[in-house]
Amino acid sequence: MSAGMISTATSATAMPRARSGFRINGGAVTLALYLLFLMLPIYWLVVMSLKTNAEITSGMTLWPQQITFANYRTIFTDASWYMGYVNSLTYVAINTVLSICLALPAAYAFSRYRFLGDKHLFFWLLSNRMAPPAIFALPFFNLYSAIGLFDTPWAVALAHCLFNVPLAVWILEGFMSGVPREIDETAYLDGYSFPRFFAKIFMPIIANGIGVTAFFCFMFSWVELLLARTLTTVNAKPIAATMTRTVSAAGMDWGLLAAAGVLTLVPGVLVIWFVRNYIAKGFALGRV
Repeated sequence: MSAGMISTATSATAMPRARSGFRINGGAVTLALYLLFLMLPIYWLVVMSLKTNAEITSGMTLWPQQITFANYRTIFTDASWYMGYVNSLTYVAINTVLSICLALPAAYAFSRYRFLGDKHLFFWLLSNRMAPPAIFALPFFNLYSAIGLFDTPWAVALAHCLFNVPLAVWILEGFMSGVPREIDETAYLDGYSFPRFFAKIFMPIIANGIGVTAFFCFMFSWVELLLARTLTTVNAKPIAATMTRTVSAAGMDWGLLAAAGVLTLVPGVLVIWFVRNYIAKGFALGRV
């Protein structure tokens, strides 16, 4: 074969390779567009929080003409604002701890024992998640008003347990079912009592599941508005309810609302950051 034919064949095979390098990666473009549409509202919220109300209502600008932190200063100095964050974090923390503490023994029972009606009971627990919170707003309002829990963080935390405990049981049961029963039997043979075995051996094994459960319980309780607003008035009013009552004689204070929105995102971002490894492992194990 002559050198000319070899060079022609080489160039012919090289052209498709060269062309393939200019192909657009559809997955990368889709991901970039998704991130753009995801971050655009957050960027706009941050920009609005750094503007005055007059600048916001005067027109649309991509960056503040004069950056101001007055909106954040108002939130950190006005008790009606910063106590909203304190109240929200209080009942969210109570609910997360209660949900996990109640779900751990229930999930262990479902994963280790078989009893009459266990499947029906498990389905009944999950059916609570199918009902919207509005159905339970009035019964909880009457009940907590009668027993003196109305307008307290405990009222919202206990109401949210109705939705978070079934979810926590479902998630934890999936993680516990993946733990071999031989671990339980070996611990009993070594003389471990059940509380000691559960705290020292079993819980570290399902630490990923506990982290994932805490994340989902926190996020539901943090973003839920209807029950939190119905069961509180003044003393335990959450930040979400405070943000819906910012209309004054001058109209809506858009800059203050935007600053409150930015600060409301911070706890969720921090929780995601701290439990990101647990969530990733949970999805990798197929338990979430």
